[in-house]
Amino acid sequence: MKLLRRTVRGSFALVALFAALQPAMAREITHAMGVTDVPDHPQRIVVLTNEGTEALLAAGITPVGAVRSWLGNPWYAHIADQMADVTVVGEESAVNLEAIAALEPDLIIGNKTRQEKIYDQLSAIAPTVMSERLRGDWKINMALYTDATGKGAEGLAALEAFDARAAKIAEEAGPALKERISLGRFMAALTRIYYKDTFAGLILDQIGFARPAVQDKAEFADDVGKERIPDFDGDRLFYFVYETGDGAAATQASDWTADPLWQNLPVVKAGKAYAVDDAIWNTAGGIIAANLLLDDLEKIYELPPTR
Repeated sequence: MKLLRRTVRGSFALVALFAALQPAMAREITHAMGVTDVPDHPQRIVVLTNEGTEALLAAGITPVGAVRSWLGNPWYAHIADQMADVTVVGEESAVNLEAIAALEPDLIIGNKTRQEKIYDQLSAIAPTVMSERLRGDWKINMALYTDATGKGAEGLAALEAFDARAAKIAEEAGPALKERISLGRFMAALTRIYYKDTFAGLILDQIGFARPAVQDKAEFADDVGKERIPDFDGDRLFYFVYETGDGAAATQASDWTADPLWQNLPVVKAGKAYAVDDAIWNTAGGIIAANLLLDDLEKIYELPPTR
């Protein structure tokens, strides 16, 4: 009998040891590339989109690796303090597979638009979950990312808090919502008018702000020449400059904003054209930037702060 008990206890110990050595693959996550088994409580997460990085940080997760911010060295100023110990694993459009593998992640978060071609290679390193697209899908993507990481409740709470802020701003803005808000962006040798299927465009639409008729489209953006400067007019104009450090975008912005057509825009003459932060209004594309965009609107419209 003693021998039997020892044998049973030994068997349980072996089972427990075996279980401890196995990754916890308890949940299936459906995503843009199929269905993937992910760990219940992933501890070493690599994220391959800028908006994904913000989703994880907002849910209380610090990734072990992340792609470089489009602006900053290597992170946007508004997340740099939270990313001090995070390893750079390339850029969204040029991921460093060796750097990812060296981190030994147990979950990788990516995006089909950016990394579809290397999905199999990423999946060979660790379970990989991908969102479908970027642009205005940051809320949909955040729900997916936080669910995959086991922080779905935290992600939902952050999104609900944002929606509550947007609703409160709409309430406080009142008649100002009738103002037509124009959006534009300057890059190196390139200028764009931004429509509603953009990060800032969807947030403005959620709050209920109007857009100029020429910009009231469920589309992304148009690359434009100076003959389209009149299409930038509105009751308020917000423009952002994607300056990476070589001065090219700043030169483009200076050239355009000094042009007589720009100077004669009614919105410019009224003093209601605002240069705003590109990272916050466009490039970062995540929930932290979204809340900072709401902060900007509260200041510009002199509304009571909602956080």
